[in-house]
Amino acid sequence: MANNYKFINHKSCEYFPCHKVEDESKFNCLFCYCPLYALGKDCGGNFKVNYGVKDCSECLIPHSENGYDYIMKKWPEISKLAQKNLD
Repeated sequence: MANNYKFINHKSCEYFPCHKVEDESKFNCLFCYCPLYALGKDCGGNFKVNYGVKDCSECLIPHSENGYDYIMKKWPEISKLAQKNLD
C-alpha cells in the first residue's frame, strides 16, 4: 500500500529547501509550518531559544522521511493543547 499522503517534495517553492540537507530528494515539505511548534519544549525537536523566541531552524523532524509518523504520534498532545485553548 502506498503512503503518498505522507510526503511531498515541493522543489518549485522559492524557499526550497528551507533547511540545509544532504539529499533534497528526501526533503518532506508536507509540514511546511511545523504543528509541533505549539508544544514548546515538549515538541521533541532540535530547537534553541533566541531572545525568547523558539528557533527551529536546525530541526528536521517535520521534513524527514518519518516526520509524518512522528507528528501523528504527538497529535494527541497537540489536540489537547488546542482543546485547552477552546475552553
